[in-house]
Amino acid sequence: MGCMEHGEPMDHVARIQADWRRERPDVDTTPQGVIGRLHRLADRLTEELRLVYGHYGLSEGEFDVLCALRRAGDPYERAPGELAAHTMVTTGAMTKRIDRLERAGLVTRRRSDDDQRGRIVALTKPGRELIDRAFTDHMRNERHLLDLLTPTEAESLETLLTTWLSRMEHPRPSRSE
Repeated sequence: MGCMEHGEPMDHVARIQADWRRERPDVDTTPQGVIGRLHRLADRLTEELRLVYGHYGLSEGEFDVLCALRRAGDPYERAPGELAAHTMVTTGAMTKRIDRLERAGLVTRRRSDDDQRGRIVALTKPGRELIDRAFTDHMRNERHLLDLLTPTEAESLETLLTTWLSRMEHPRPSRSE
């Protein structure tokens, strides 16, 4: 077991910070403690989440598309542009995902009733059954991952992350503007 820092074993990020403090004592490395750990945690969480997606033969992006369709409610359909907005990917990437899901029989595409140039993507019955099972397992997996924290820790973390994300996505104008 490595050196202790703040009651926890010294982790990868703490070792990197210690190296930088030795090599560049003139630079404040404290941000690395938060950003570096968030980055490593995000990578680990993504690995764990992809295990569930893979169990259902889905990529992370395909899982997102099926979830966006399922969340739309009956009749479980959206235009490709809406899907891109609901999954935060480009329309080009969305086309590839929809192609793959259509080949797998999980979605269908048809012309829009309102606009013959437009397209509508809809879940098929097998697609809905698959995403319902996959989403249930996904939430079970997320619960397992979050249970590494106490309920109070998880609530505090959610509050902090919500605040930070909001400030990054909706920055306040600086006083000099």
